[in-house]
Amino acid sequence: MSNITVFGTGSWGTALANVLADNQHDVLMWGKTENTINEINKEHTNSKYLKEITINENIKASTSLKDAVHHSSIFIIAVPTKAIREVAENINQIADGKKVFIHVSKGIEPVTFKRISEMLDESIDSKLNGGIAVLSGPSHAEEVAIKHPTTVSVSSENEEVARLAQDLFMTDYFRVYTNNDLIGIEIGGALKNIIALAAGITDGIGYGDNAKAALITRGLAEITRLGVKMGADPMTFLGLGGIGDLIVTCTSVHSRNWKCGNMLGKGATLDEALEEMNMVVEGVRTTEAAYNLAKEYDVEMPITSGLYRVLFEDYPVSEGVKDLMERDKKSENI
Repeated sequence: MSNITVFGTGSWGTALANVLADNQHDVLMWGKTENTINEINKEHTNSKYLKEITINENIKASTSLKDAVHHSSIFIIAVPTKAIREVAENINQIADGKKVFIHVSKGIEPVTFKRISEMLDESIDSKLNGGIAVLSGPSHAEEVAIKHPTTVSVSSENEEVARLAQDLFMTDYFRVYTNNDLIGIEIGGALKNIIALAAGITDGIGYGDNAKAALITRGLAEITRLGVKMGADPMTFLGLGGIGDLIVTCTSVHSRNWKCGNMLGKGATLDEALEEMNMVVEGVRTTEAAYNLAKEYDVEMPITSGLYRVLFEDYPVSEGVKDLMERDKKSENI
């Protein structure tokens, strides 16, 4: 049994806290919203993010960052990408020994184009950094919370840290594989949200299975092109952190990126869709980052570029689809 702190009380952090508690670990969740913390402690529920789910009674929650940092030497970072640096820098000011950081967020920083492991590495003093890992794959929190079979990958530049994460999370309903391609796992997890937004748009417009299959397939192609240019192993994108995560996010109503795109396809503005979601839609920020990364690496990403215009330049969705279909003839192998 290990002491573990989960930073973040959203749906994914809550579901993973349950997995860890099921494995008999002593779990403390940290969050800023006092009502949510009190609900977790008193009612053993988190109704805002996981309705009708009972949280393991052994899980405790706190708004005290100091208590959260001192509770353990293993940190699960389950906050949105935009909050990563703030949380990491605040941890850095309090921690007094080496900590292992296992992040479960999916995104890229728009201005710096940094992956989350890079953001953590820059924000944590080396004397406090006991290793950084990412856990990612096709895994809706709603299904993990009710213990439906789920498989994910964990990757780290430190093999011991990857195996530690595997041991911590492995249960009879949550299977964890190790993968030595940290870049590929992070890029696959981040960029699939872009394609999920686009998939939601096609469904919102009313297109069928043909369009969805084409979007997922060609989306995987451009994710792979950029990932390889950034140093990833192309085979990673054929695994859980690539095509697996892409399929589940593009085809499920649980996906917040799909939901946001679906509203856009039905005519909502981005602001209207985000307001109605009332949750972080990582694909929006990631689209901006990937659009600029594609320019930096000279990689053709037509779906990402088209979505960027729709999201940030008020380009009509119908025109974006038309542009994709009327592009110059290509070979599928390029």
